[in-house]
Amino acid sequence: MPNRLIHETSPYLLQHATNPVDWYPWGDEAFEKARRENKPVFLSIGYAACHWCHVMAHESFEDPQIAEILNQHFVSIKVDREERPDVDGIYMNAVIALTGQGGWPLSVFLTPEGKPFYGGTYFPPTPRHGLPAFRDVLHAALQAWENDRDDLFKAGEQLAQHIHAMNDWGSVPGLVLRANLLEQVTHALLASYDRRYGGWGNAPRFPQPMALEFLLLQVTRGNEDALKPVEHNLQVMSRGGLYDIIGGGFARYSTDNHWLVPHFEKMLYDNAQISSVYLHAGMLEKNPWFLRIATQTLDFLLEEMRHPLGGFFSSLDADSEGEEGKFYLWDFDELRQILEPAGQWDFSCQVFNLPRNGNFEGKIILQIQEDWERLPEKTGLSETDFLKQMDTVRALLYQKRSLRVRPSTDDKVIVSWNGFALRALAEAARYLNRPDYLHAAQQNAHFLLENLYTPRGLMRTWREGSPRQIALLEDYASLIIGLLALYQSDDNIVWYEWAVKLGEEMISRYRDPAGGFYDTRDDQQDLIIRPKDFQDNATPCGNSLASYALLLLYEFSGDDSIYQLATRVFPLLQDSLVKYPTAFGFWLQAIDWAMGPSRQVALLAPRTLEELQPFKNILWETYRPRLVCASSTFQPATNAPALLQERSVLNGEVTAYLCEGFVCLQPTSDLETFRQQMQTQASH
Repeated sequence: MPNRLIHETSPYLLQHATNPVDWYPWGDEAFEKARRENKPVFLSIGYAACHWCHVMAHESFEDPQIAEILNQHFVSIKVDREERPDVDGIYMNAVIALTGQGGWPLSVFLTPEGKPFYGGTYFPPTPRHGLPAFRDVLHAALQAWENDRDDLFKAGEQLAQHIHAMNDWGSVPGLVLRANLLEQVTHALLASYDRRYGGWGNAPRFPQPMALEFLLLQVTRGNEDALKPVEHNLQVMSRGGLYDIIGGGFARYSTDNHWLVPHFEKMLYDNAQISSVYLHAGMLEKNPWFLRIATQTLDFLLEEMRHPLGGFFSSLDADSEGEEGKFYLWDFDELRQILEPAGQWDFSCQVFNLPRNGNFEGKIILQIQEDWERLPEKTGLSETDFLKQMDTVRALLYQKRSLRVRPSTDDKVIVSWNGFALRALAEAARYLNRPDYLHAAQQNAHFLLENLYTPRGLMRTWREGSPRQIALLEDYASLIIGLLALYQSDDNIVWYEWAVKLGEEMISRYRDPAGGFYDTRDDQQDLIIRPKDFQDNATPCGNSLASYALLLLYEFSGDDSIYQLATRVFPLLQDSLVKYPTAFGFWLQAIDWAMGPSRQVALLAPRTLEELQPFKNILWETYRPRLVCASSTFQPATNAPALLQERSVLNGEVTAYLCEGFVCLQPTSDLETFRQQMQTQASH
């Protein structure tokens, strides 16, 4: 008989709806039951693409005997961390404080008031690898609840106070950003970069798109030393393994130093952010391989992770047919049987590592043998012909692979992650002149605003026609950034109007008067604290996104109060930025923008917006960070950005206005003059 999760929309929660465990979703009903029956709460947090979440579910939550213990002595709550990262963040911090480490599945024991007193991550059904059996953990928690309850309540209160203290960022009156902060952080990143394998830290190796973006920004400031690590890391990640050469898209992380053996799930947030790095690096360095990886990654999102109405799904599972990675692995003989009749076997042997006995558990994960620049010469082909032949091989293997059982899809739509995809598509549309990407971005924005903005305000998730969960700070901020990227790509004033509206709501409902923003809305009452995260992880935190979003709005509006709100907390973070730069990657991008010089471009057409295209071709011919552009016909609307107001076309011709560092150049209608202005003003 299904439990209460059967009424949820999250695929992860629905996976547990037929467990014998009497699961409750997060909410008042579960905690009221715990208080009424004087029972502790067992909280389990995971997500649909999490391999070890599946393992623990099969081993423990499907076990009738373990379910009987949970049902008799605990109130059990199951949470999808992607729906409720605020819940996950609070209790992840608690488990880290208790044990020194965290991860998923997250297993936490709470008082009926929601205060944690014990926790861990994955617990096996029998003791192994130094981990206690889950059954023994339950008995120990129950015994402590029955015999040492006063101590548990004290421990829970202390942990709650510890978590609450993490919200206090402190205050240092008069503190300002150091003038050389960007150079200090760049030095720290370069000093800790692994120049042998690429990336930062040891295996497992996670992509660090935010750190790479920051280094690219420093390249545009003239720091050529920052370019080599970016190029190297992008090369090694794209050789295959972490990157799916056949279908496009990146897995969550590599289990080894060689970026070969991934943890095979694919997340929307990774692929949206990583595609942007390859796009920006490809445009800056005119690198066709990087642009190829960017477009293949975006094409993967469009082909495999998009709802017909335009929203993007959350993830693809690592497992298929009960085996991790089965969908992506090849037999040597299988590859030969596919490629040899098509005349592609000899080419493939020159390009890929194809050991007869495999490179992963007897199977083959496709990975090219070396950096792509050397492969055309090795195969005796021109660069263009080499890439065409690579496409032929990809098409052959993709067709064969499509006949396999696909990994399952977590098809819920999350606003903040869709905001990353919206920005990536909108930028790729204008940099690469791709109308299909622009259409996909427009469709995505329409979907989000029509389906996830409700009379209750912005919601966080949507699935099968049902919006769920009040939006978090990250949802507002990411959507604002995405909408402003789209506004600069198709000039529709509605995107700017929505960005302004959402910005006003974000400030009104999430702002902390002491500085920064809370992660949850001011009327949300179901948490033991109101969280205020400041560390970037796999995705930017809500506060760094909010600062960046406000800086963008400031560039269009010129409202100094928005700038002050965006930058108020920067000085408090600067020491942490230098010590732990990869933990603050999106903060670094926001601070880079704030330290300027930023540029504003206003383009006005005498008749139609199509007349602006030659100027836009110049504007977007290379990667131009710290720049915003607003366009209009000869008479800007009253709700248009201040950047466009009180400006007009000159002599009945298209007119470009370029400003930098509070100084405006002479407006021009001449294309070559505009090109020279852009090149003169550019730092790189």
